[in-house]
Parts: sequence; structure tokens; C-alpha cells
Amino acid sequence: MKDLIEYIVKALVDKPEEVNIQETGSESVTVIEVKVADEDAGKVIGREGRIVNALRTIAKAAGAKDRKRITVEIITKEENRNE
Repeated sequence: MKDLIEYIVKALVDKPEEVNIQETGSESVTVIEVKVADEDAGKVIGREGRIVNALRTIAKAAGAKDRKRITVEIITKEENRNE
């Protein structure tokens, strides 16, 4: 699942080298954190959140096959610096 989300996100952004995908979770729940450059966040989120919702739908559909709950979170580099 991580590879699929990474492939889609890198195709959307201007700086694919700054895309970083982290997958964490347990046996039944998985969280995929997508880190992108600040200027690419809008492209991944999309107008009214449509693109990120489509990514979440794809992840949920793939997770349902394995009876897993998958969540996709978008994190910008700016949010990363504040931690």
C-alpha cells in the first residue's frame, strides 16, 4: 500500500524528491503519513480535499481486502519543523 500511495503522490507534486512516506500501525490499523514540501501540499490535498479523499478511498478499499483500517495523513515540511 505504501508503494502505491508513494507512486501516486510523486506523480502529483513538483518536487518528488521531497516526498517521504511513513507507514506505522498495528495488525488491524495502519497509518500512512505522506510528507511533502509546503508548496506541494495543495496539489496533494486538491480542491476541497478531493485528491486526498481519493487517496484515502483507494487505501480503504485495499485495506478492506485484508480487513485492515488504513488512514492517510498529509504532513507538510513546515509542520515537521515545528515538532
